[in-house]
Amino acid sequence: MASAATQTLASPLSPAARLAGLFEAERLRLAPWLAIALGLGIAAYFALPEEPDPAWRWAALPPLLLALALAPRAPLAAWCAGLPAAAALGAAVASWHAARQPPMPDLPRGAVIVSGVVTRVELLPEGQRITLDAPRLDGGEPLARHLRIRLRATDPVRPRPGERLRVRALIRPPAPPAYPGGWDFQRAAWFGGLGGSGFALGMAELEAEERGRAPPLAALRADIEARVAAALPGPTGGVAAALLTGGRSAIPAPDLAALRDAGLAHLLSVSGLHIGIVFGVSFAVVRLALAALPWAALRLPVKSVAAVAALAAGGFYMLLSGAQVPMQRSFAMAALATLALLTGRRALTLRAWGLAFAGVLLIEPVALLGPSFQMSFAAVLALIAGWEWLRPRLARTGGASRREAWRRRLLLGAFGIAATSLLAGAATTPFGLHHFGRLQLYGVAANMLAVPITSLLVMPAGMLAVALMPLGLEGLALAPMGWGVEAILRVARQVASWPGAAFSAPPIPAWGLGVTAFGMAWLCLWRARWRLLGLPLIAAGLASAAAVRPPDLLVSADARLIGLRSAEGLHLQRLSGASSLVAESWLRLYAEAAARPLPREGEAGEGAIACTAGACWFRPRSEGAVAVLLRGGPAREACAGAALVVSAEPVRGRCAARVVDRFSVWREGAHAVWLEADGVRVLSDRAWRGDRPWVPPPPRPRGAREPPAATIPEDG
Repeated sequence: MASAATQTLASPLSPAARLAGLFEAERLRLAPWLAIALGLGIAAYFALPEEPDPAWRWAALPPLLLALALAPRAPLAAWCAGLPAAAALGAAVASWHAARQPPMPDLPRGAVIVSGVVTRVELLPEGQRITLDAPRLDGGEPLARHLRIRLRATDPVRPRPGERLRVRALIRPPAPPAYPGGWDFQRAAWFGGLGGSGFALGMAELEAEERGRAPPLAALRADIEARVAAALPGPTGGVAAALLTGGRSAIPAPDLAALRDAGLAHLLSVSGLHIGIVFGVSFAVVRLALAALPWAALRLPVKSVAAVAALAAGGFYMLLSGAQVPMQRSFAMAALATLALLTGRRALTLRAWGLAFAGVLLIEPVALLGPSFQMSFAAVLALIAGWEWLRPRLARTGGASRREAWRRRLLLGAFGIAATSLLAGAATTPFGLHHFGRLQLYGVAANMLAVPITSLLVMPAGMLAVALMPLGLEGLALAPMGWGVEAILRVARQVASWPGAAFSAPPIPAWGLGVTAFGMAWLCLWRARWRLLGLPLIAAGLASAAAVRPPDLLVSADARLIGLRSAEGLHLQRLSGASSLVAESWLRLYAEAAARPLPREGEAGEGAIACTAGACWFRPRSEGAVAVLLRGGPAREACAGAALVVSAEPVRGRCAARVVDRFSVWREGAHAVWLEADGVRVLSDRAWRGDRPWVPPPPRPRGAREPPAATIPEDG
């Protein structure tokens, strides 16, 4: 006989029973959360201050075995055990991927003769950029990482993938972050196999040795880009090549900015829209061709054969476009949709989304941190969840007569484009704010015009052009493709010129983006009313930018840029050779359109900055500490009268104030400074990133036999 406690627990009114009932109703929604847990484990790995012990890679085994043991009799308990197992697996996979990467090469400081096999050729508005595999420096041993070199604009050499090239160039290692917490170029290079990049100092030469091995379809990709550029010169050809091969390097910066500000930059990122068009066109062509043959129509499963042929065409397109992260996601979901079609099941489901999410992360864990992965999967998640919510409501609007059916189809088509643009735009906005600090207001209007042109004219004509290239007749299809691309560019330029089309906004911090992403997943993955709890999480994440105070002062990793932020905006001291990329990153951080020069001698920026010939005194708030930026003046007076001394040159001798100078950034990377009422808070890039494989070790002074101990500035 069951006890009273057991009866209470089993009562449908008990909290435990209600919770079990809720999860039972959401049974089909549980699997995608395992993929979310996998991503959380990967994010936790990259947030660690130092590399974990390799033994921790086996931490996923106990909860995984427990989940497998519980699965037959207690699926809900197995799912609960599977969540930590998936998180531990994500951290382990990320750690394994990091450990298997080859070390960074020690590149020479001066010019060097670089030779290697060309694996990629990127057309630029002026010149070319090549990627060399197994490169040799001055005839030495081949490096384990590839190098990327920009050839001179006047170079007559037109290399092709697989050829061996030799050029005198200046090579530099991957750049560090522009500021502590900024985008980590060195981490991206570590996982991407890049050892360095630079520019040619002389003309390139093709070596007459045996050809090397190039990646699959690399030569075909370069040939397509060259033919498109020859038939469609200028920005039209650059956009057309981007749609066919995924390479955007040939698009001029003004047109790229117009597409971005109009909310059409997603058209250049080969992803779901493009592979959907390739699948649709291929499926229709093969199905019509087989249906036109009586023997095939009577003996073959035409629909299934057409679906497999479309999948093969999509796979070819993925390889041709470089298999970037959005394309991997799109192809994975397309493969699952094809499998569902062959088995008679629904194609687009949240389970398929979760499988694609997990599959991409297992292959490339670092993709989780990039805008491409985040925006692609967020958009698809919102579209699937939105369609599930809209589908029964749209079905109830039926009943139209045959005469009105075409109008209803047109209205539904227009509504579909608008709803797709609105849902995808809303889902990707937080990620765009975090990475780029910009908002586009008229994306729905631009997409209403540009997406139909892309779907009905540009991409079908591009596919036909690729098919006609072996016959040399691609010009017949590239001409109408160019007309469509020109129409898209006109739409982008027009929409981007509207008042307030795009504006800068304070970027969302990483923790705020995580809260927003979790809230979106909670809102989209569940079906019960508790999904609405995701809305306050999304709101809290979007408002997180207001809770974060940006630094008052920034110093770049080479001290050529020093920024002071006052009520007027960002003031920059820019020395010769300063990186424009770093300056742009700082402007995005502060949501500023342009930087201001430092005040001249005797001028003051609302009382915050006052400069003399040798120094600038900076106090952003009346109750805050004072910082001095030395500009050639003596350091003795500054050390005695300020809480912080900043200098692009080394500060010699003892100083009572905190010092951030050329030596500081040489050892610790870029610095961020907050001037508080009770002192100065300094954060260096090395202190922020910690001891990770992609973070270079502290530099050694010339002639030093032993590396000096790392000097991490105190956070306070």
